[in-house]
Amino acid sequence: MDNLLIVLDPDNKKHLYEQIYDHIKKEIREGKLRYGERLPSARLLAQQLQISRSTVDLAYGQLVSEGYLEAKPCQGYFVSHVEDLYHISRESDGIQEEEQKETQRQQTDDSFLCDFSPNTIDMSYFPFSTWKRIHRQVLLDEQENVLRKGNPKGDERLRRTIAHYLHASRGVNCSPEQIIIGAGNDYLLLLLQKLFGEMRTVAMENETYLRAYRIFCSNAYRICVTDMDEKGMRAAALEQTEADLAYVMPAHQFPTGAVMPVGRRLELLAWAKEKENRYLIEDDYDSEFRYKGKPIPALQSLDQQEKVIYMGTFSKSIAPAIRVSYLVLPRRLLTLYEQNCSFLSSTVSRIDQAVLNRFIAEGYFERYLNKMRKVYRQKQEKMLECLEPFRDLFTITGEEAGLHMLLMPKDEAVTERQLIRKAQQQGCRVYGLSDYQIIKKETHRVMLGYASLSLSEIEEGMGLLEKAWL
Repeated sequence: MDNLLIVLDPDNKKHLYEQIYDHIKKEIREGKLRYGERLPSARLLAQQLQISRSTVDLAYGQLVSEGYLEAKPCQGYFVSHVEDLYHISRESDGIQEEEQKETQRQQTDDSFLCDFSPNTIDMSYFPFSTWKRIHRQVLLDEQENVLRKGNPKGDERLRRTIAHYLHASRGVNCSPEQIIIGAGNDYLLLLLQKLFGEMRTVAMENETYLRAYRIFCSNAYRICVTDMDEKGMRAAALEQTEADLAYVMPAHQFPTGAVMPVGRRLELLAWAKEKENRYLIEDDYDSEFRYKGKPIPALQSLDQQEKVIYMGTFSKSIAPAIRVSYLVLPRRLLTLYEQNCSFLSSTVSRIDQAVLNRFIAEGYFERYLNKMRKVYRQKQEKMLECLEPFRDLFTITGEEAGLHMLLMPKDEAVTERQLIRKAQQQGCRVYGLSDYQIIKKETHRVMLGYASLSLSEIEEGMGLLEKAWL
């Protein structure tokens, strides 16, 4: 095929490569582009659309990474055998539409009794009076100082405090100069794009933190979806890709709950060490909450070659509205940061930074965190107690850490969609793993979050699920 009719919309907020990618993927899913059909070369399509060839290369590369196209040396790009995939995708799209409609009904339905959300936390124990007092003290003590423009990386006192905290709690080795403070992980991921520029390839697990995936895509990064097992991302799978960045969550992979053992971490570090431009992006999600065994140090703590870009946040450990995250850059990237990003102002108010600094430095954060560990452990134990009747029919995973668990029926004929529907009929909301997939596939696992529920609500909700599923 020498012609492929694609209408690009210059007013569309999507990048041009995304528009090409979306069009071709849709044509393949709907069977309009069939197995074995040859697509125009990147050069020819770029000429037809009057755009740069690199833009077409990005779109084709993404489609190859996701399995929609196959690149044959000296021949070109051909449609892969994805009939099953697009049928599953259609079905999954239908499932999602049904779930969205059901969710809208539930939000206005008084009979909705229990929400096992994996994305919420318990704010009832937050020390509001302490936070207010520190806020007043900051305004009295520092006055106009906190109203002046600060360091683009964030206030040095807070960076120094975070460096000390990370070393003590996660084994992270860094200086305050390596830390960059930003308003949430979204901003920090966008900052990495400014740091590296475009035309990078990121490896991600299929079930992952989808906001990170969408941000990488918006930055015109190519995405390689790699296989994972019960231990997380595999270095052997990485070797089969062209990735130079890998996004991982070793402490508690979201959403599967996998905790990556030290041996697997060393394998990933060895992969990154093989080439100069390779880096691991470690999102240390939910690292504060671990219930079994000794704490596993951060991947960054094992890094001797400065190949790990470490990310953390206070959204789970303190409150989502705090909107303070931090990035620890390897020293070799600091020069790049100064060249490409130092002109950007800090996105976190200096008042909020000063309050957070005192909250941590004066010991309030550690006391609050210890209290929440006990609270969440009690809730986790209540969940496991209520799950005992389910063990004959379900496999339970993810209980070692974090704030949610996964249930998978031992009968493979039972689907995620069926479990969600039956739970809804009893007034419960549970969450399917397919909601967190890059390439949508039918799954048999559901997530049960418990952080925002009281012990009595957990018991009541699990009783409703027992009626629904057993």
